[in-house]
Amino acid sequence: MAVGLFLPFVALGAAASSLAPPKFTALPLGEIRPTAWLYDQLVVQTNGVAGHMHEFYDLVKNTDWWGGDSYYSYLEEAGSYWFNAMVPNSVLVNNSELILKTYDFLDYVLDHQDETGWLGPEVGTEKPRFLWGRYPFFFGAIQMVEVDPSLTDRVVNAMHRFVKVANEMLRRGEGVDDWAATRWEDFVIALQWLYDNHPNGQEELLVDTMIRLKWTGAPWEKIFAEEYFPTVAVETLENPFGQELFWHGVNMAEGMKALPATYRFTHNVSDLDAASKGWDLMFKYHGRPSGAFGADEMLSGLTAARGSELCLVVELMFSGSYLYQVTGDFKYADRVERVTYNALPATITSDMWGRQYLQQQNQIAAKNMTPNPFPEDGPESNIFGLEPNYPCCTVNFPQGWPKFITNAFVTTPDRASLVHVYLGPFNVSTILAGADNHVTVNVETQYPFGDVLVTTVTATKPFMYYVRIPSWVSGGTFALDDEQMEALKPLEGLLGIYITPGKRRITLALSSPISIESRPNNSVAIHRGPLNYAFDIERTETVIKTDPREAHAVDLQLDPVGAWQYAIDPSTAEYHYDSTSELKVLPSPIWESGRPPVSISVLACLIDWPLAGDMFPAEPPENPECVGEEKRIVLTPYGATKLRISEFPVFKSKGLRGNGSFTDNKQVPLHV
Repeated sequence: MAVGLFLPFVALGAAASSLAPPKFTALPLGEIRPTAWLYDQLVVQTNGVAGHMHEFYDLVKNTDWWGGDSYYSYLEEAGSYWFNAMVPNSVLVNNSELILKTYDFLDYVLDHQDETGWLGPEVGTEKPRFLWGRYPFFFGAIQMVEVDPSLTDRVVNAMHRFVKVANEMLRRGEGVDDWAATRWEDFVIALQWLYDNHPNGQEELLVDTMIRLKWTGAPWEKIFAEEYFPTVAVETLENPFGQELFWHGVNMAEGMKALPATYRFTHNVSDLDAASKGWDLMFKYHGRPSGAFGADEMLSGLTAARGSELCLVVELMFSGSYLYQVTGDFKYADRVERVTYNALPATITSDMWGRQYLQQQNQIAAKNMTPNPFPEDGPESNIFGLEPNYPCCTVNFPQGWPKFITNAFVTTPDRASLVHVYLGPFNVSTILAGADNHVTVNVETQYPFGDVLVTTVTATKPFMYYVRIPSWVSGGTFALDDEQMEALKPLEGLLGIYITPGKRRITLALSSPISIESRPNNSVAIHRGPLNYAFDIERTETVIKTDPREAHAVDLQLDPVGAWQYAIDPSTAEYHYDSTSELKVLPSPIWESGRPPVSISVLACLIDWPLAGDMFPAEPPENPECVGEEKRIVLTPYGATKLRISEFPVFKSKGLRGNGSFTDNKQVPLHV
């Protein structure tokens, strides 16, 4: 028997007329800029498929969002996904062509808003009208207002007109299909931006619309409750709500921000508690060492050969950033950083022209898999290409890096203090405390490939500057200017430093030990800092398809050519850092085999490790015996691998050093 889906409307009718303030506030687009390797990463993305879709890819070039006839489903999300990603991408690399395209997109949509207030490709057609496809468009439009305030009146007025028609539709029970029912929180966040910045006297209507969205949508406080939460892969389970999409991975990644969004209009701390518990349940029962969770369409448990969708990865990053900004709980920021520096680059080719639909933690091939380990997805879901399995991830994945950058710094609600949330190389220029305190920040670092951050802060007035200290840091020191180094003593994950007017220099030295994560079947994963480490399997790459419209858009089949069946002794793990990398620019693109300057070596031996299917491994053997002599193998950052083992069986070394040392066991993953 299905659990009741919706809360009684009267129970939500008592929602407060004001919104609870978030713990932190995001900076406008353009005030945070990537530098060094992170800027290069965004340039690589722009030079890849993300920056060229508008030239050849029908779902963008001819999208019905700007007058074409191309779309992939009634959800009408292809064009709005692209717009949501390209607005920050184009601004952060200052790409004039892409910036112009986003203006063209915005102008077309706003120029064609109909008399009812409806926005989108359904205008002037007989297509059904569902709300969901507008939500990514609103996120993109809001970012355009942030970077170009001259657009404010036009965008805000159009959004208010749409709110009226949306509210009317919700009252009539229209506009909410099964997908929109799970993604209502994105519209609520857009409505809260209006309420916070441009309410135009419509506060009551805005809150009423938020309430009605929740009332007609997925009851996330129940879905994420321990009573109903699935603890294993769900393909053999009956959904207690009678709605399979409530266990859909991308829906759940988006739904993680529903309860903090609800908290803002209910003021009920229980919403935040429920969000926190649901977050912990997700990673306890479906989490991956890469930081993501397993869902090859639906939740897939802890099995290392099951998949995680790319759309899930970028939506999880965005939800985690929102959760941190509302609650201030640093566990969300830690998770986002881990996902960004592992799961995101691992599932995209280093030149960013190809992507997977699903990545595997233990991935020994990327090709047509028969039999297929993914119950709900096609057998080619893990090849690297233009649009394997479904096209949604092609148009949606480019939001990942830009939104990570735009959420890397936040302010306190009074804008008196600045917080560095995601560690990496950045420049910031902002005004704190109204128009009084002009602050610039320049962070020089190779993080996550190095442990030292040197931050130069200039300010016209004194203020508190905070730096998030990740949970994996043990020890560590900092110094202000030429003062003596002090031990890190963060409070609620933040190190506070009082900045006086003028120019100040902060040197932060992080200390992160190697950590061992227990995984199913007595296997382990290896971490240091935010990085998960994996064995990079030697591979060949074969082009199996080339898009006739763009020669760079190829589908790649990856086959293993080297041994991968290793057990390791984690007690022998040793961290290695190429200190000469500090003297030069990191290679580009950095997320490629052999490029990162960090690695971990560990004693290993070959074991009998069977295949579960033609192209994917069985679960790691629980009590393996060596079938070869011990040797020291090299593990590299997960994000730089394309074929890998990262959940290892465990054996106890006999203390032998095997054949050679770390320096003379070179691995060459890619065979051309």
